Amino acid sequence: MPETRAVKERLREVDANLLLSLHALLEERNLTHAGERMTMSQSAMSSALTRLRRHFGDELLVRSGRGFDLSPLAERLRPAVAEAVEAAEALLGTQREFDAASSTRRFGVSMSEYAMTVLAEPLIRLMGEQAPGCSVALDTLDAHGAQLETQLMRRDLIIGPLGYEFPGHTQPVFTDHLVCIVSRGHPRLTGGALTLADLAAMPHAVAAFTAAGEHKRPLEIELERQGIADRTVLVQVTSLLTLPFAVGGTEMCAFVPSRLARRCLGILDLAIAETPLATVGITEAAHWHPGREKDPGVAWLRRLLHEVAVAVEDDVTEPA
Repeated sequence: MPETRAVKERLREVDANLLLSLHALLEERNLTHAGERMTMSQSAMSSALTRLRRHFGDELLVRSGRGFDLSPLAERLRPAVAEAVEAAEALLGTQREFDAASSTRRFGVSMSEYAMTVLAEPLIRLMGEQAPGCSVALDTLDAHGAQLETQLMRRDLIIGPLGYEFPGHTQPVFTDHLVCIVSRGHPRLTGGALTLADLAAMPHAVAAFTAAGEHKRPLEIELERQGIADRTVLVQVTSLLTLPFAVGGTEMCAFVPSRLARRCLGILDLAIAETPLATVGITEAAHWHPGREKDPGVAWLRRLLHEVAVAVEDDVTEPA
């Protein structure tokens, strides 16, 4: 296409250092994050952006609220820039090096709230041991589809459950399974168990996730298989972490990951009830943009996450 050829012609006039800065700016859409990625100060990155704006005769990054959006030209430039940087690195036969012991890189990671309760502490601790100059900025995963695409471009990794069609490349991190929690001493508990009739009659507390879209979750499929197509949902929350607090002291039940349940039993006077349902497993996985596949720093972070995952998977003892 003539427009594509014109974009590539303009890129040929950009020197190598500015090309890398442009790549970082278009992916991060943030001066500070792009500077950290390039090991440049914010003022140096701002100067690079000024030169790029002058070269292209375009704003490239357009202020939107507290952040930036890409201009139409920048959107057209982005794939060509990524291709040019990848080709240059392949031609040189080397990627940008990453030395964990000396690096001061600040990684950006978005996690589901549940994954954060499991991974945040061991990830930060292990990073401190292996890369004392590095840090990680953690934020919660935005479950809306459009924001997921943006988050994937801006963050080094996002960590969320498998089964919701997250974009990008994927690496499973840890597994868990759902358990049914109720108030300790619940009148329907018999020998620590609930029947299918109990589950059908009891009010439920559930967490609604926008990322699920039109897809039924595994728990819903298993309930329907057991003849419980319509539960009585008394409370619906948007945060999985609040479910145990919603159930405590009530006659409701809720299904939550076992690791979360174990942390809440004593604090909220809850019990895990056995049910006739088949075990519903869940897997939290890391997802990253294809453009970060060969980033040595992100590759190191994925290996570090694997070490964390091994330790987490070893800690799967059930509560008494």
